[in-house]
Amino acid sequence: MKKVLLGMSGGVDSSVSALLLKQAGYEVYGVTMKLWEEGGCCNLSATMDAVKVCKQLGIQHYTLNYEKLFYEKVVNNFIDCYSNCLTPNPCIECNKYLKFGAMYEKAKELGIDFIATGHYAKTEYSDIYGRQILKKSKNIKKDQSYVLYNMPKDMIGKILFPLGDFEDKEQVREIARANKLATASKHDSEDICFIPDGNYKKFLEKNSALKQKEGNIVTSNGEILGKHKGLYYFTIGQRKGLGISYKEPLFVIGFNKKQNEVIVGTKNEIYKKEILVKDINLLLIDDIKQSMTVNVKTRYSAKEAEATIEKIDKNTIKVVFSKPQPRVTPGQSAVFYVDDIVLGGGKIFS
Repeated sequence: MKKVLLGMSGGVDSSVSALLLKQAGYEVYGVTMKLWEEGGCCNLSATMDAVKVCKQLGIQHYTLNYEKLFYEKVVNNFIDCYSNCLTPNPCIECNKYLKFGAMYEKAKELGIDFIATGHYAKTEYSDIYGRQILKKSKNIKKDQSYVLYNMPKDMIGKILFPLGDFEDKEQVREIARANKLATASKHDSEDICFIPDGNYKKFLEKNSALKQKEGNIVTSNGEILGKHKGLYYFTIGQRKGLGISYKEPLFVIGFNKKQNEVIVGTKNEIYKKEILVKDINLLLIDDIKQSMTVNVKTRYSAKEAEATIEKIDKNTIKVVFSKPQPRVTPGQSAVFYVDDIVLGGGKIFS
């Protein structure tokens, strides 16, 4: 019997994943990672919910403390990004270092064959590419392949996503209700796990050197329109909460860190034709030897856009969109797709 270590956050997705894996004949071990002391998706309450489900299903549960690693790799990155006028995606860092890093190492230590999570995505072997591939979930609205692009490619064949073939989240909830799982009615969490109240500005001021510092809000030609309290209050593409009035809607289009300025512009100015991406991780191929046409997603909630990608040095890819794209934000990731397969991706830095 194949063994699998399943990451369990105490939510309905990971709970149903545990049930489905057991029904598929795996010997399932649940693990909840303790990542943050206060609130969040992996707090004491979440752990207790995961334990309840494991008891219901008759599977063993582990709780592992990774608070130090989480702070080091995820929280510090979050702080560093905002300190440098970037907009981070902490889920991507957590997946890389915790779920597909520490959790995978624990599985190997325990002699367990596979790891699994409740993400909406798919892995399978492709005869065309001659390797294991990462694909989109059938549930396109819930698809989470975007936040999984930076897993090591040699791990893809060792990762299971039991929810990948469900086309609707309600189907998952119905399975939970039909099997009377303790988490069947639990709401989805959409907050940053270490900022459960959603107030990231307060979190930064409490946990970093970032403090309110007044500066100017200016247009791209230098016209001063108002004042701001700190650059970390803003992100590229932001329209609401600027505290200024103008003859037409304005959006954040950039920052001048040296002058402590937030730069705003009109709708036309939020579009970009080209971007540069670094910290590349390729899954579908080993290298980009010539330009390729792919679909690119520049943030989790963005629609894919056709683009040409070209490697310009060892760790940098230039992306040229067929049509200029709005709100492309440094610090976020650009993920490349060939049809429904994840080719790879990297961090947007320009």
